[in-house]
Amino acid sequence: MSEGAIGNQEWQGSMRGLNRRRAAGGMAGAALAGLLPGMAMAAPWKPDQNVEFVVPAGAGGALDQVGRAMKQFYDERGDAPPGKTFLVTNKPGGNGKIAFDTLKQRPGDANFLSLNTHGYIASYLTGNLDVLPHREFTTIAVLQDEFLTLAVRSDSPIRNVQDLLTAMRRDPASQRMGVATSIGNHIHVGTAKALRAGGVDIKKLVVAPFKSSSESIVALVGGHLELVASTTPNVIAMLQAGKIRLLAVSSAQRLGGAFKDVPTWRESGVDSDFSSALGIIAPKGITADQLAYWEARCKELVEHKEWKLLVERNQSRSHFMPHAEASAYYEKEYQSMRGIVAELGLLQVKT
Repeated sequence: MSEGAIGNQEWQGSMRGLNRRRAAGGMAGAALAGLLPGMAMAAPWKPDQNVEFVVPAGAGGALDQVGRAMKQFYDERGDAPPGKTFLVTNKPGGNGKIAFDTLKQRPGDANFLSLNTHGYIASYLTGNLDVLPHREFTTIAVLQDEFLTLAVRSDSPIRNVQDLLTAMRRDPASQRMGVATSIGNHIHVGTAKALRAGGVDIKKLVVAPFKSSSESIVALVGGHLELVASTTPNVIAMLQAGKIRLLAVSSAQRLGGAFKDVPTWRESGVDSDFSSALGIIAPKGITADQLAYWEARCKELVEHKEWKLLVERNQSRSHFMPHAEASAYYEKEYQSMRGIVAELGLLQVKT
């Protein structure tokens, strides 16, 4: 065989080897190209089990209504995996401790949620609760602000805030006040804040705790109390029935609906307002993806039609705050509430 033929065979062999390497490289490249989009498009986290929304109160109240609204929204969105659902469980008692213990037992489990309010801050400050939710759990978001009312019987000689302040400046103990569910809670603290601004010695208040606002209002109508402080959802039925009269609401601006004729404390000449921020919490130690999922759902919830109807009915105020803002807000409110609780003589914590 000639040198030319040998050279030609070598050249052809080299080309076949090159083509094989190119083919192998092409297949590897195709495999890598198929892998990279999969890596970049990894599905974000969403619940893979039943979601349990633990309400630290009984069925039917304002907190329970939030849990039911969130369930309806979640079910309509269709995020539950096959055979799984969104459960609302009521675990009242212990100023929230029973419900919060459920979350403490499940660190890192984002399938469990609960609620936080100013009420739990107050309960911690007064020593009635050994858990401070915004520090010991993951704050997901704030959803809304709730407001307080101060009610008398419809036949009370106290017709307005100025009548009340005149009587209570003279004798703070003359107007016995009911609150639910504990002395030193946010209802007690928020009302005391307004009375203090009105010149009342709040250390001399006579305050009786009740298991629920419905019980305290029944006691008011029955003549066993002169005043009842409560959140707006709890007084609507008795207000519309003409059994009670509201002296003031704690919002910065006048509310609508059933409360359109009720003045604010400021409208009544008292430099005070108060709201309780209702937020969603999860156990400590959830991942950033899990936090992002629930934060996004909370943001969508406040735009949901049923949520807007609930807010309108209860005359609360939608006020979405994402995780970082909500966490800072609760800490600021914790520090602010310490002063009033201390003035009431109820402060039990040092930090």
